[in-house]
Amino acid sequence: MTGIADVARVTGVSMATVSRALRGLPNVSEDTRRSIREAADRLGYVPSSNASGLATGRTMAMGVVVPNVSRWFYTSVLEGIDAELRPMGYDTILFNLGVRGEDRERVFHRSILRKRVDAVIALCLDFTATEREQLASLGYPTVVVGGPVRGLRHIGVDEFGVARAATEHLIGLGHVAIGHLGGEEERGLNKRVPQRRRAGYARAMQAAGLEVRPEWTVTGAFEITDAREAALRMLDVEQRPTAVFAASDEMAIGAMLAARELGISVPGELSVIGIDNHPLADVFDLTTLAQDPYAQGALAASMMLDELSGAPARSRSVTVRTALIERGSTTSLARAAG
Repeated sequence: MTGIADVARVTGVSMATVSRALRGLPNVSEDTRRSIREAADRLGYVPSSNASGLATGRTMAMGVVVPNVSRWFYTSVLEGIDAELRPMGYDTILFNLGVRGEDRERVFHRSILRKRVDAVIALCLDFTATEREQLASLGYPTVVVGGPVRGLRHIGVDEFGVARAATEHLIGLGHVAIGHLGGEEERGLNKRVPQRRRAGYARAMQAAGLEVRPEWTVTGAFEITDAREAALRMLDVEQRPTAVFAASDEMAIGAMLAARELGISVPGELSVIGIDNHPLADVFDLTTLAQDPYAQGALAASMMLDELSGAPARSRSVTVRTALIERGSTTSLARAAG
């Protein structure tokens, strides 16, 4: 079995340097750290979690709390986290909450509070005051990916700004009758994501002097099936919008499916824009504001590893960039009319 001595021999550094590099400890240059990681991967070296834990007093495991594991955003973030942790000899312990209260109780009182992990990364959750106090009392480095949470750092997009930008794109194409397909405020999940995206849409409409019509503002639960049903209600009327901003790509795809079912051409009679750049966005030729959940997960894991290695804690939240990707689901109102 490959050991630290083998990695040290190949890279020409001491075993102590190899150990520090693979454990993410300071005082190792980035070039040396990269060379050691590459050699370790090439040789098939697997760090011993038990040995590392005895040396540092850590579990060599990071807890990742997710609402469920069925959605693209969550799995993409998890892949980014795991890719960052594996070379450092860290295990990922997944806590799948569902949305039932007893599952949250199980995680916080039986798992995390038993000190089974060294740090906590939470995805799209809104912690209660009691849960925040429990985490603070244990001293775990903690970060949330996917929406701001009071009292905790987070990594994510500017929810308000990205929604406003998506709506302004439609306005810039000449659309004035614009509907919004938003997410529901599910119990236990981060309510600020759908709230801020709805507010961003409303602000863009207000700034342009356009009306926000209640019948054109519906919820789709961030899923294709529910969004399709909601969009059918929005579009199957005499006066319908000429464009729809959906708060996620999956909901935008649901709107496109509803339009097809009703015989409404996209983008000829209806322009549709989403947020995410979901893998299906390219398949459906969907215009979107792209984000990178994989990179967000990797950044979250990197932040936690740095802090566990003694680096100063990053006190501020991190807002990641989005980029407009124009595809065939949107067009100018004039061109559609022509």
